[in-house]
Amino acid sequence: MSKIQRFFDDMKQKKVAFIGTGVSHTDLITVFREKGIGVTVCDKRSADKFQEVYDKLSGMGVKFILGENYLDSLTDFDVVFRTPGMYFNNPALQKAREAGVVITSEMEVFFDLCPCEIYAVTGSDGKSTSTTLIAEILAAAGRKVHKGGNIGRALLPVIEEIREEDAAVVELSSFQLISMRKSPDVALITNITPNHLDVHGTMEEYIQCKTNLIAHQNAFSRTVLNLDNEGTKALAPLVRGKLNWFSRRETVERGAFLREDGMLCYTEKGEVTPVVHKDDIRIPGMHNVENFLGVIAALWGDVEIRDIVKVAKEFGGVEHRIEFVRELHGVKWYNDSIATSPTRVLAGLRSFDQKIIVLAGGYDKKIPFEPMAETVCDRVKLLILMGVTAEKIEKAVTGAKNYDPANIRILHADSMEQAVEIAAKEAQRGDIVTLSPACASFDWYPNFEVRGQHFKRLVRELS
Repeated sequence: MSKIQRFFDDMKQKKVAFIGTGVSHTDLITVFREKGIGVTVCDKRSADKFQEVYDKLSGMGVKFILGENYLDSLTDFDVVFRTPGMYFNNPALQKAREAGVVITSEMEVFFDLCPCEIYAVTGSDGKSTSTTLIAEILAAAGRKVHKGGNIGRALLPVIEEIREEDAAVVELSSFQLISMRKSPDVALITNITPNHLDVHGTMEEYIQCKTNLIAHQNAFSRTVLNLDNEGTKALAPLVRGKLNWFSRRETVERGAFLREDGMLCYTEKGEVTPVVHKDDIRIPGMHNVENFLGVIAALWGDVEIRDIVKVAKEFGGVEHRIEFVRELHGVKWYNDSIATSPTRVLAGLRSFDQKIIVLAGGYDKKIPFEPMAETVCDRVKLLILMGVTAEKIEKAVTGAKNYDPANIRILHADSMEQAVEIAAKEAQRGDIVTLSPACASFDWYPNFEVRGQHFKRLVRELS
């Protein structure tokens, strides 16, 4: 009997609960029920708030504990799967752990059971694009790739389809990594900047979460760190296996760097190998040059150069990441809903060679907006603010030393509809409009994808 079969057989003897029915849980609950495993879903929402999923799961025999007290009965279970959105140090989870309940997650179990090589990416910015690039290049090289984690789908439900010669490519957030005690074969940390401090409380805890990606690697593993970022640079002493750097500012001893002539190169033992020119990379922006450098350092030796070049020239980008939506009356509209932090906004602003119109604002993650304020003043002609952080962003921008009301106008909107309406009214032929929120979406939307889709729909409906 395989390790995977033993896991599912063991679960049949357990009382199992799932907190929430998001992307990482619905498919897994379905698999559990198909295998005869009893499941209870604990969710704060009432049934009418997720009626379609509720009807589907209840029809399969899933039990439910709903409402404000949905966490009160966790100690009645043997195993509890927490959703990544449920903070690991939540008092109810701590109480359950102290009572001997197994608190785990879909991704933790996947790492325990996965039979193939795992490539994993984390970071404050660029992780979704980097994860997708790794998956695309491995696929171009002929590998069967299973992409998931914080991007795409849950992978544990398809664990029985994965073969030893395949590759799993996963994006991991700090919320997933906080409880991880296994690390991947190849780990890439794109950068570390302040993020999600509304949940983690301190920068120290946030960094510790990211560190879990590499903390449990063995001597045969590969770690890729950003030499240009102080947060990742400081992690070098923790690396157990092979360390590859990437940098667009300087030549590295081993890893990928941007040469003065614009070539992205890989170097090791004094030998420099040109890979692809930055002008041949289809997705725009110097931040995507950085993403490619990290990916090259992560995949070196596993793929051919031609596979990297093919994807560089053909890959058009990931949805919600400086995604071109349409051109109307000479105005180009972009969806950058993934820009949930100031550093992501900076990357987006630097992708355009003109002053642009920006829609920003949203849920408050308790991170400062001052780091983006000066660049906003330099590169934005009209800033349309919405959501609970609107005044906070305006205060940061107007407090910048280069703020000049003659160079940047600031307007406010009460909804996404109104923000798009204002932008359409104010934009002139040749302008660029982008949704670059600098914030999470949770004040108005369940996630950044739904926010981006709403924005795109509104833009496409403009006449």
